[in-house]
Amino acid sequence: MSKTATEIPYGYAPTGKDTGLVKPKGTSKIRAHEGLETIDIRSRKPSWLKVRSPGGPNYLRLQKKMRSEGLHTVCEEASCPNIGECWEAGTATFMILGDVCTRACKYCGVAHGLPTQLDTDEPRRVAQTVAGMALEHVVITSVNRDELPDGGAEIYAETIRAIQAAVPGCSVEVLIPDFKGDEDALQTVVDAQPAILGHNLETVERLHPDVRPGGRYWRSISYLGAVKRLDPSMITKTGMILGMGEEHDEVKQAMADLREAAVDVLTLGQYLRPSAMHIPVARWVTPEEFAIYKRIGEEEFGFKHVESGPLVRSSYHAKEQARDVVAGGPGKIQSVMESDIPAPAEMRLDLVQLELGRPGPPLVGPLARPIAGS
Repeated sequence: MSKTATEIPYGYAPTGKDTGLVKPKGTSKIRAHEGLETIDIRSRKPSWLKVRSPGGPNYLRLQKKMRSEGLHTVCEEASCPNIGECWEAGTATFMILGDVCTRACKYCGVAHGLPTQLDTDEPRRVAQTVAGMALEHVVITSVNRDELPDGGAEIYAETIRAIQAAVPGCSVEVLIPDFKGDEDALQTVVDAQPAILGHNLETVERLHPDVRPGGRYWRSISYLGAVKRLDPSMITKTGMILGMGEEHDEVKQAMADLREAAVDVLTLGQYLRPSAMHIPVARWVTPEEFAIYKRIGEEEFGFKHVESGPLVRSSYHAKEQARDVVAGGPGKIQSVMESDIPAPAEMRLDLVQLELGRPGPPLVGPLARPIAGS
């Protein structure tokens, strides 16, 4: 039986979730969109964003397999536009730790609320499914589980090891939360030796507090930088969603910041509004602009690979990246920042918000300034 909170009359609260108490995400309005003419959800999408509805034989087979094993995929939960293409090719991104997330990101289609269970048998079932699908590369991601002491890191590690044991030669890519900046949790995942360790930045620094209130910009960047200190041979990866109101120079600055942490792979895709309760699309980014960002990322900033296009998502062409990319060494940022500073969603609005300034050698300490409007 699904458990959905109904006492709040607004916000995104989908039904049918079975691993927690689902709650609304709150208002779809953000400060960054004030005075900005956004795109109505009923507006017709550009031709380059149109995809065929899924329903081929492989898609139906995988869907049945996921249901029979009680597994979730981010392909479905986040309404990925590439689900038909990827599932027909026999690839999928497994979402572990349930289908209810403790954070309420304003762009994300995954349900928000309070998780009520932890499935310790999930690693075995994921590995069994990967073996049954004969996958050569698998991507594992998850909801945030901030109520767990390690954020679910040990389940990640067990899943990686179970897949490696069940399907020798299958490369495993993980797309992890920030575990609130816990370096011990990060070490747990790194020790399991995934082929690629990813964590998404999602957006530029200015928009970050509004659209990703459970995270922090520099925490995410430095978490990836810390991976390189723990294991310099590991490929690191991040993704950003464009079209939420960012400016061109802000995207370039985010690229520069990520390279300070020596991130190897960057994905860039168009934001697609999951529902009227999510923040609106600010604009449609053209394929030509995505091509420019790919060139800038690879030629100007030195990313090993940039996957950039309107329909690109974190795990798009992931197998090719695992085979072709060679990890670079550590960058200037190697220690986790902002692990002891609450994210905006964890604060009361009548308190002072603590923020770190842009890092430089040596790293500076926290600087205090009031929240706008306080």
